[in-house]
Amino acid sequence: MGEDYHLVLRRAMAKLEEFIRERVPDARLESMVDTGALVDRAVAERAGIGFKAKNCMIISPEWGSWIYLGDMITNIPFPPDTPVTEDCGECTKCIDACPTGALVGPGVLNAQRCVSFLTQTKGFLDEEFMMKIGNRLYGCDTCQMVCPKNRGKSWNHRPELLPDPETVKPLLLPILDLSNREFKERFGSSAAAWRGKKPIQRNALIGLGNFKDRSAVPKIVEVMLKDPRPVMRGTAAWALSRIGGQEALDGVQRALVVEQDEEVLERLHRAEQKLIEAESASEQEKHE
Repeated sequence: MGEDYHLVLRRAMAKLEEFIRERVPDARLESMVDTGALVDRAVAERAGIGFKAKNCMIISPEWGSWIYLGDMITNIPFPPDTPVTEDCGECTKCIDACPTGALVGPGVLNAQRCVSFLTQTKGFLDEEFMMKIGNRLYGCDTCQMVCPKNRGKSWNHRPELLPDPETVKPLLLPILDLSNREFKERFGSSAAAWRGKKPIQRNALIGLGNFKDRSAVPKIVEVMLKDPRPVMRGTAAWALSRIGGQEALDGVQRALVVEQDEEVLERLHRAEQKLIEAESASEQEKHE
């Protein structure tokens, strides 16, 4: 939630490489963070950093799962560390709490359902997932938040990784107006920046819909009518169907007249039907 951990770890590993080369000049060293040839968590488990938990995280006895992983391969014959023999026992809190049931079993993740993965995609999302995303702009820590192994532990031991409240809990409406330059200025130093602004803006629409804040309707209607990106227009239609009200219905019906993208049109029709049903139910309640 602070500075992009890839950058923080690469700097740290560069320091470590320099330290080693000063002592072993002919050492062969290869460092990587997240995008290397190795599976970071499998390496970390073999290196004795922690054990593989039921939520697929590596849990360190000292830090819990609030750690970032990087790998360094070397030809120096270091003695191996002792494996961590601790485990999750009978606990299934992470599996029970996963918003979308992405944890299908102990240590088994269906990544296509994982909220963290979904918030990083760029396309349309099914309604089931938009409901479950709630107001998350990027990522999901539910399986870590509920983990008893993390009780009393935190990520705040590295100043570079401390969250900036303005970045990690921003107002949603202003995000919809960010230019590419403004997005880079605001989010460029975070791990959320690598996918660009489109997923963050789509997720802001989802969050506004799930908040059901009617003051957001004019801006969402504007996005639905004017944004050049079909995903944004279609998601705006869904957000309006969540918020409800005559103003939202009027906006959807205006969009139906001008929209040409088939996927967006389908979502507009679904939104219109949902809004009409909600308005009809509201009128019926008034007369009862």
